[in-house]
Amino acid sequence: MDLQTRKLELIREFLKIQSEDVISRLEKILVKENLRSSQEKFKPFEIDEFNSRIDQSMEDSKNGRLIESKEFKSKIEKWS
Repeated sequence: MDLQTRKLELIREFLKIQSEDVISRLEKILVKENLRSSQEKFKPFEIDEFNSRIDQSMEDSKNGRLIESKEFKSKIEKWS
């Protein structure tokens, strides 16, 4: 059975569930697995890359290539 077929079968079974408790437990599992998956994709910087980014940030600051946090928050609010 391929992945797409398995997903569809899972959806069919999920739609049959009548218990709020079971759905809550499944939601928790999904959240936990999504978090675990995103953490596995995270890789820390090598020290050279980290230092390079610090240097670039300092250079940006010296040359006025900054944005105030309030302005940035305002822009973020408009994203959704």
